[in-house]
Amino acid sequence: MSTDIVLAGARGHGRWHLDNIRGLQDKGIVRLAGVCELNPLTADELPEGLGTPEQSADFGALLDSTGARIAVICTPIPTHTDLALTAARRGVHLLLEKPPAPSYAEFRRMADGVAEAGVVCQIGFQSLGSHAVPAIRELIAEGAIGEVAGVGGAGAWARPQSYFRRAPWAGKRRLNGVDVIDGALTNPLAHAVATGLALAGAPHAEDVAGIETELLRANDIESDDTSCVRVTTTRGLPVTVAATLCAEDPDDPYVVVHGDSGRITFWYKQDRVLLQRADHGPEEYEYGRTDLLENLVEHLTDGVDLLVPPDATGAFMKVVEAIRRAPDPAPLPETAWHLLPGEDRRVVPGIDGLVAASADNLALFSELGATWALPKEVST
Repeated sequence: MSTDIVLAGARGHGRWHLDNIRGLQDKGIVRLAGVCELNPLTADELPEGLGTPEQSADFGALLDSTGARIAVICTPIPTHTDLALTAARRGVHLLLEKPPAPSYAEFRRMADGVAEAGVVCQIGFQSLGSHAVPAIRELIAEGAIGEVAGVGGAGAWARPQSYFRRAPWAGKRRLNGVDVIDGALTNPLAHAVATGLALAGAPHAEDVAGIETELLRANDIESDDTSCVRVTTTRGLPVTVAATLCAEDPDDPYVVVHGDSGRITFWYKQDRVLLQRADHGPEEYEYGRTDLLENLVEHLTDGVDLLVPPDATGAFMKVVEAIRRAPDPAPLPETAWHLLPGEDRRVVPGIDGLVAASADNLALFSELGATWALPKEVST
């Protein structure tokens, strides 16, 4: 029997959830019972085959009237905690889009409230549903690359200036006095951070010993669009992630596990893994992926393990908190970027190589000799 679902936030990235729900509905796994949007979706905005779900701007009332068992929340970051708790109080289970909250305190309020209500919450880090993640862990455990020395992550993406105007909260650190913390590492390339921490065996808040950040921006925004972070785990492993939305030649982000006799590179959007090790030719693998909403349904119906419970994102939220508490991102000097008029986007020459060098060397921009980099901000 299919499980009834309400989707809160069906525009923007919510479109992806609509299409995903449509695919799962075709399989008989779920049924879209309701859509919560401030302005109802038009018939054109609903993918064909989803029927006519009930629509309301009142999330709690919609959960009550539909009797939905699961809520998918894909709304602005500062609204996540209150909406999650609205669902939890009604006994409704959750798929909560990443980042789960804009601060560690809000994350704890959400996670503790959900646990107290006795409902299940899955955090929407789709990369952690990749079958490559347990496969890489197995390779590490078998000693395929020797002793692990650290994990690097690299994301060289491009976003037009209009990207930062797509919503009132886009490119903001705060809006109307409320934390948003939208930035390269905390939102578009958050998967690189969460996946790097997972592969380092340090997904939980208590796995983090220290955090160093370097936050910069080429665009005329509050938040960072070119930044790097290094987490030191309690086991002493460095996890360094560098990200930019101002790449010269944007490419797929990846995470690389460094060992003393090899390395494993994981392109998490492609579920593709490259194993390079001493005395062997390179070995490439492609993996499947478990959909996180499907996994949540199977957890509730058949008791399979939940892939991304809130506590498995605690270390990521410690990074969000360090970025929240860091000084506002510094504007790059005008000599460090230029506008590509045809694409309406700002480009930082040389940033693609710096992002890759950061992942390769587990180093911050300032340690790689970037002339515009500031001294790192250390948070523990």
